[in-house]
Amino acid sequence: MSGFYFAHPEAKYFAVGKIDRDQVDDYHRRKGMDLRSVERWLRHLDYDPDLQETVRETAAVPVST
Repeated sequence: MSGFYFAHPEAKYFAVGKIDRDQVDDYHRRKGMDLRSVERWLRHLDYDPDLQETVRETAAVPVST
């Protein structure tokens, strides 16, 4: 992979956390898109719906939808 990278000594950078299932649910409702389509597009951002289901099933606290 190649590209141009520009930086500035006074630039401020931040990290973005992983996308959780509740965010995906909210996005698909707001956009009126099929949930599976949204999940397919989000795989490009390292979202794994299968992993989210595993986390949801093993959570000690019930997750509301």
